[in-house]
Amino acid sequence: MTGKWGGFTVLMLLVALAVPGLTTVSEAAKANKHYLKDVTSRDGKIWALDFTFTEPQPRLIKVNIPGRGQRICWYLLYSVINKSGEPRTFVPDFELVTHDTNMSYKDQVIPAVQDAIIAQEDKLGLMKIKNSVTISAEPIPLTLPKSVDRAINGVAIWTDPNEPLPDDSEEAKKEKAKLPKLIDSNRYSIFVGGLSNGYSLSDPVPPDTRHVVRRKTLQLTFKRFGDKYAMRSDSIKFQAPAQWVYRAAAKIKLPDWPKDADGK
Repeated sequence: MTGKWGGFTVLMLLVALAVPGLTTVSEAAKANKHYLKDVTSRDGKIWALDFTFTEPQPRLIKVNIPGRGQRICWYLLYSVINKSGEPRTFVPDFELVTHDTNMSYKDQVIPAVQDAIIAQEDKLGLMKIKNSVTISAEPIPLTLPKSVDRAINGVAIWTDPNEPLPDDSEEAKKEKAKLPKLIDSNRYSIFVGGLSNGYSLSDPVPPDTRHVVRRKTLQLTFKRFGDKYAMRSDSIKFQAPAQWVYRAAAKIKLPDWPKDADGK
């Protein structure tokens, strides 16, 4: 295997645990903040954005989604900070993977859910919470050394596609009843792609002739405690430490690395 990346260090700031309610965050909980920073050096070629979130995460909210009815939605409220030296565009890729039911869920942009989250989390609109599309509309502004962080706030949202919909046929409902549900899982990770331009290449897997591209991704692992029939946001606990891993990416535009003096 060949690779193009530097070393990394994860900086964790973890202060007093708190037990907030389902979707609100108490002042005590706001102190329970995780600041995840990747320190990488490759002569300026590798960069990474800082990522922060405050427990409890992910959080739960019940929303009446048009065409879907009342749904329990999962969401991750986060902030991105750019100390990489120049403005960077964050094109996020959030994936929630369950370790016990072996399911994968991609982040969704659902306006009704986003509006409900904003109404719950940011009544005054001060956070300017963006979804996974709007946060990439403008580069993340640069935070200069020793200055106040210029954080951009975002939200990733998941719903369970295996939960029946109001318009599902009886046959579809029976088929979905056989499938694992997100609510059944006790252990899962959220993978955050797009925070770094780091990647690695490995040899092709025959008969494919293309190299396997793996991009640098932040992995956040969580464990749920308590009864699935009485789920609360505060029953979900982050399992430190966070990790930077390299995950296979089906489609990725490789960075255009500056060539060395010898043309390599």
